[in-house]
Amino acid sequence: MEVPRIEPVTPDITQENIEKILELFPNVATEVRDPQTGEVKRAVDFDALRDQLGDVAEGMRERYQFTWPGKRAAKEEARQPIAKTLRPVKDRSKNWDDTKNLYIEGDNLDALKILRETYAGKIKMIYIDPPYNTGHDFIYRDNFRKNADDYAGDSGEYDEDGGRLVANPESNGRFHSDWCTMMYSRLLLARDLLTVDGIIFISIDANEEDNLEKIADEIFGRDNRIADVAVVNNFKGRSDDKYIATAHEGLLIYKKKSFESLGVPIPSEYIQEYKLNDDKGKYRLQGLRKRGAGSRREDRPNMFYPFYYSEIQKKLSLVFSDDSIEILPKLSDGSDGRWRWGKETAQQRLDELTVQLVSGRNEYDVFQKDYLSSSGQKRIKPKSVWIGAEYSAEAGTLQTKTLLGKNIFDTPKSVGLLLYCLEQATSEEDIILDFFSGSATTAHAVMQLNAGDGGNRKFIMVQLPEVCDENSEAAKAGYHTICEIGEERIRRAGEKIKAEIEQENQQLELGAEPKQVPDIGFRVLRVDSSNYADARRSPLETTQGELDDLVDVSKADRDSLDKLFECFPSLQLPYDSSIEVLEDPAFAGHTVYSVNGGQLVACFDAEIPESVLRGMAALDPKPSYAVVAEAGLKNSQTVTNFTEIFKQAANARQGSTQIRII
Repeated sequence: MEVPRIEPVTPDITQENIEKILELFPNVATEVRDPQTGEVKRAVDFDALRDQLGDVAEGMRERYQFTWPGKRAAKEEARQPIAKTLRPVKDRSKNWDDTKNLYIEGDNLDALKILRETYAGKIKMIYIDPPYNTGHDFIYRDNFRKNADDYAGDSGEYDEDGGRLVANPESNGRFHSDWCTMMYSRLLLARDLLTVDGIIFISIDANEEDNLEKIADEIFGRDNRIADVAVVNNFKGRSDDKYIATAHEGLLIYKKKSFESLGVPIPSEYIQEYKLNDDKGKYRLQGLRKRGAGSRREDRPNMFYPFYYSEIQKKLSLVFSDDSIEILPKLSDGSDGRWRWGKETAQQRLDELTVQLVSGRNEYDVFQKDYLSSSGQKRIKPKSVWIGAEYSAEAGTLQTKTLLGKNIFDTPKSVGLLLYCLEQATSEEDIILDFFSGSATTAHAVMQLNAGDGGNRKFIMVQLPEVCDENSEAAKAGYHTICEIGEERIRRAGEKIKAEIEQENQQLELGAEPKQVPDIGFRVLRVDSSNYADARRSPLETTQGELDDLVDVSKADRDSLDKLFECFPSLQLPYDSSIEVLEDPAFAGHTVYSVNGGQLVACFDAEIPESVLRGMAALDPKPSYAVVAEAGLKNSQTVTNFTEIFKQAANARQGSTQIRII
């Protein structure tokens, strides 16, 4: 009996896309043979697909499009499977057993491919601050057709796998193309990670803002572009700019189709405007008549209609009565205007409306009672320009300096900027991703917002272990890589938040509810090659008879925890899953893991006796999955026993356990 195998390779996205097309149009299916492996795969007959779709843009027809040398390669790069895994690094983690936060060290393209298996459709918000391509910074070089040797000698070689970071001077003939290629593949994968109501924020400056906007329009859809916000981050402006002293940078915001903004807290100075009171609380008056552009009757004819006000009964209505006065929306020049609400909305919300005699005009006008919530946390729409000290580059520098020291990290983003993004886009249990993590400002902001509103938001940071220049202040302070800076920033920021909450709790009145310290830990995971040598056979190449000669092809430097984490993507288990080593007489001398309270039970020992397998099958609650090392099953008879043991356990109680080998 053949046991399903967990393969340490990310999915073939091309094949996934083919299956999606065939699900919609099953009659366009065909088969092709892979010239390298000889494997026959399902494919799309594009001639048949054209027949289904009718006239489409093809060949050399003129069409509107944005392209560059390398765009096709970027798409192929994103689809290409990789044989890589995320290895746990417990000694650099904080609160390993309890935290739900992740810090991933490695190439973010690889990390996105691995995360896609488990987190597709689960990330509520993404924020990134990628290289701006100023001609002085580094970008990722992505070309899966080249190996590590091909990169030898390139400048900017920081990682041990072949130098994915390279200098990109303006003299490079592919200056913009290389940057666009880098961003396109990553944003393609990022889109798949977002929830149906997700959102992405991308900081960028003028060097590539236009190109990035076109790329993001194509990937996320022009209709899903929310805004190109101007974030004023330098009040004085850059004095070295030739003509205009730039005082801002861009923040591109795109959504998935179901996103609904939560708004942002109303500024404290606005609260002073809420001076009126009734039984519903504080409010201010806002004219119901539309002001500004689009305020004329002809702009929205259905929003021109009369209200009727009875001076005797002090009552506003949409129905005429003998003692009522008609009120129409009139512009200052006496011409017909319009209301902000349609008649149906006005009828439904009539209790929010009142009338006032307008001084100087000696006539009534209709006003909306705009209430301040009882908590004082009324929310409003964010504006298209974000200006304030909390968004400035200076604020980001000062925050990092306070935590880590002077000049440890160049141009960090401010916590205030990230908080403003988080406030309008996320709620208590959401997951936030930053795959250009840098100094980990995003993680800092997530912890701070959780501390403020009691939320349980979780962060995933991804950062390449870029080596700090040996002459830099960071290197002198003992930091070898950018990852070490980011991890230490999270540790110190978390401890600072914890200390502030504990101090606040000490000052509470007797009986008051103490504030909870949020999750300030994180698991460090490292992108690495698979735990198994390339000699592992695929399911198509392995027969049951060959299992008699199984050998352990796991790498010598990998332990059982590494192998456990390699199982997670195939079983759709998140990397923050709880992990327990089971203590049971049946497992004496063997390491048996229980994940998420028994959802997965696994053993990766070299030789697994039948008593251990029976102990795993007898666990209560019944495991959803059971995984063992391929080399732990000595021969085909042991494989059969493995299958039968769990089948018997399933017969003895309701439900069954899915078994796998790796």
